[in-house]
Amino acid sequence: MDGPILVIDRDGGLPIGVQLVDGLRRGILDGALRAGDRMPSTRGLASELGVSRSAVVGAYEQLAGEGYLEMRQGAPTRVADLARRDVAASVGMEVASGDRPQEGRPDTRRESTTAGRAARAVGERTVPRIDLLPGRPSTSRIDTRAWRSAWREAAARDIPSESPRRFGVPRLREEIADHLRMARGVACEADDIVVTAGTSEALSLSASALAVALGRPPVVAVEHPGYPSARRTLELHGARTVPVAVDADGIVVESLRRMPRPPDAVMVTPSHQYPLGGRLPVAIRLELLEWAREAGAIVLEDDYDSEYRHLGPPLPALASLDDAGRAVLVGSFSKVLTPWLRLGYVVLPDNPGLRAAYATMRADDRCPVPGVVQDAVANLLANGSVRRHIAGTRRDYAHRRRLVLDALDGLPGAPLSGLDGGLHAVVRLPGAAASAAVLGRLDDEGVAVAPLGDYSAVPGEEEPGIVIGYAGVADTQLVEGLGRIRAAILAVL
Repeated sequence: MDGPILVIDRDGGLPIGVQLVDGLRRGILDGALRAGDRMPSTRGLASELGVSRSAVVGAYEQLAGEGYLEMRQGAPTRVADLARRDVAASVGMEVASGDRPQEGRPDTRRESTTAGRAARAVGERTVPRIDLLPGRPSTSRIDTRAWRSAWREAAARDIPSESPRRFGVPRLREEIADHLRMARGVACEADDIVVTAGTSEALSLSASALAVALGRPPVVAVEHPGYPSARRTLELHGARTVPVAVDADGIVVESLRRMPRPPDAVMVTPSHQYPLGGRLPVAIRLELLEWAREAGAIVLEDDYDSEYRHLGPPLPALASLDDAGRAVLVGSFSKVLTPWLRLGYVVLPDNPGLRAAYATMRADDRCPVPGVVQDAVANLLANGSVRRHIAGTRRDYAHRRRLVLDALDGLPGAPLSGLDGGLHAVVRLPGAAASAAVLGRLDDEGVAVAPLGDYSAVPGEEEPGIVIGYAGVADTQLVEGLGRIRAAILAVL
């Protein structure tokens, strides 16, 4: 193109970084910068505009995360083909997990057409044109050079003749412990870590271990509304689940105290209550741990997206506040990297009886995660790739969160919530009829969102509304999908 890519207004009041991102994005959308165009080097553009190179690097990284630029190690940065990316996303190619329901989240894809219903009848699933179901991270920022190098190094190791150790490869357990100490302030060691095949296996293992420790099937309290796949997993492995109310912050501890008989365990999502988005204050976290100590119960803490706080500092994990051996932390790399790995972990407290029960469960049924996967992820943790990836995607998700607020905040009769952290938002609607009408309109337009009612733990107490995932699609698709959601809500209300 002729002339400068953009002009910096030093008297306009907007930060330089914001002007760079907005100007370059506008140039791409307006066609001044076309698909495949080679972008100037960060050093060259910084010199041309008279700004710092770090500001240009940050702008390029944000636009790459949003899908406007393609950045590859050792290759020039180029303008992305937005049309091709949108088509790929619409057929489930942008995230490696495709159109599978994400780990631990309900499969809420629905078809309103006759063809869609027929496809479901034969076990197929129509692919939405714009997939805004919760549970999908973005994989566009993953450093592919570091990713491939980590797998090559793992594959180059001597081929063992035995299965992975029952609690996982020692080096990965050490790296996970280091990561949790730095990222979450959890004082743990490698010996405290149990590697699992994602969150689902972590929960099934925990349910079985509780049964061994108790000598009977455990009773596990679960949040209402909450994590439907977790309820099913616990129940499939012998636990009986009982619902517990949540408020704006998260689980209501007084509801646990009012139970005629205390449950053996409670499963909570304190960093970002799933799905409503509450954030359990430190005082209530301590109250929950005190209840667990008094009741002799275990707290299963699902720390599923604590890396992504958009408002306020991160709060300490329950496991970091626990001094009575009551808190079991469950985590995974599904939101941080990709659910394609199916790699998670359990952090065991200082509780000999519970540790022995987990060891019993793994005595014959050893760690199900292939050793090469464990080695590769240990490499990514050791070389800092995971830490850098979290930092980059945190910026990307903060931008997409702003897009959600711009499109949906303040709609009359449809309050927006759940956006203090994480990768999804909730829009509540005034009744079941309004919720069904909005969902029907979005189905007809090929926009997939999750019904809030699907998260109810009590039949007949479904809350009307929708849950929107905003992380796993390109900006252009997200903006269009949000526009259609806004139009559907305004048309119904």
